[in-house]
Amino acid sequence: MMVHVSSLAVIRIGVDPVLHAGALSIHWYGVMYAVAFLAGFGFGVLPHLLPRGVTRRDCDRMLIWVIIAGLLGARLYYDIQQPLGPYLRDPVRIIAVWEGGIDFFGAIFAGVAMIAFLCWRERRNFWLMFDAAVLFAVVGQPIGRIGNVINGDILGAPSALPWATAYTNSHAILQAGYQLGVAYQPAGAYEALCAIAIGIVLVLLRRHGVRDGVLALTYFSLYAISQFLIFYVRESEPVVGLGLKQSQWTCLAMLVVGMPLLYTLWRHSRGDSMQHGMTDATASY
Repeated sequence: MMVHVSSLAVIRIGVDPVLHAGALSIHWYGVMYAVAFLAGFGFGVLPHLLPRGVTRRDCDRMLIWVIIAGLLGARLYYDIQQPLGPYLRDPVRIIAVWEGGIDFFGAIFAGVAMIAFLCWRERRNFWLMFDAAVLFAVVGQPIGRIGNVINGDILGAPSALPWATAYTNSHAILQAGYQLGVAYQPAGAYEALCAIAIGIVLVLLRRHGVRDGVLALTYFSLYAISQFLIFYVRESEPVVGLGLKQSQWTCLAMLVVGMPLLYTLWRHSRGDSMQHGMTDATASY
């Protein structure tokens, strides 16, 4: 990988997004997402669910269904933001996740819907499973974004900031309208850093022993806030109304739903903790 800083303190990335091994071509984007899935499952899902009585077999099975739903949802959410012509001519492209072009908002919505369905069918605690899902996401997201940084497919406006990135490899998969050799704000890296910060918050909350669902709704709300701000940087996204982009409207909708639920669960968590503390004090007395 050839990544270096120019004399003008702009980061130049000359990485070929495809790793060539003889006749085999492997996309770094796919490699990073595979690593992200494994890391999210191994360091997010299993440590949360196994001590709470969920078997490894059930974790494996639910993960497969949620990943399938998440990938399809991410692709469909991306599709609705694109011109309809290519999809009408070739309907298979609607679900062509192998082409790239996915949006994490769609993964969230479809993944949550699949979790709700599986929990309803198997009579499981939805909030427990939702917490595990966001731990999966917050561990895997920063790793997956490395693939986006290598591709150059999540960029902001042209910039002269010291950490602005310019792509020099002719195979870089830049967004439409972006050019080789021009430095842009690395919006994908911003998203990775936000995911790490959200992960730290979730770890602290988990140590605090909060009620099931608080981790999930905290992630849901903080992710919406971070994306709302980052999409001011991502100028390639079109404005759809009142100066806001489609994803920013999605963020506002997520906050309208998530914040009241988070407040309610948080109050119940505090009430449970206070009740538990009073019971312990009474027993000691």
